[in-house]
Amino acid sequence: MKLDQIDIKILYELQKNGRITNVELAELVNLSPSPCLMRVKKLQQDGYITGYSARINVGKLGQTLTVFTEVTLKNHRQIDFARFLAAIEKLDQVIECHLVSGGYDYLVKFVTSGIIEYQTLMERLIDLDIGIDKYFSFVVLKSPIVKPHMPLTSLFPVTATVAT
Repeated sequence: MKLDQIDIKILYELQKNGRITNVELAELVNLSPSPCLMRVKKLQQDGYITGYSARINVGKLGQTLTVFTEVTLKNHRQIDFARFLAAIEKLDQVIECHLVSGGYDYLVKFVTSGIIEYQTLMERLIDLDIGIDKYFSFVVLKSPIVKPHMPLTSLFPVTATVAT
């Protein structure tokens, strides 16, 4: 399926508000409700929309600690990466894990109940002998900007085509 500007705009709006009504969405993307709904269903069928979820205000539930951790592995064979990922993906506290270029291998985002839980997790990972050479921790003090959506309309600009 080749996406056009309207499809991108639909995705952009839905990622900002997954509970928007079809009528409201249709208005925002300048379509009538029926064609809008058909496009949304097609985007779901083709895997562009993989689900809907609620954003939780975790701060209202209690205190948490967010830590970004740079991880360097001892070896860089495929099996070493696979062993590390197999262990880290089992941890609920790991929110994101990125293989990156530069001076370390992975950037991992942890969210824990506090520094003691984070340190216990890191000690357990070291004890598992999953190939961690060293790690550096960066505790988040404040997150003044967190956007739950991607800038789809600027990432994937689609020029309008004129039908003849």
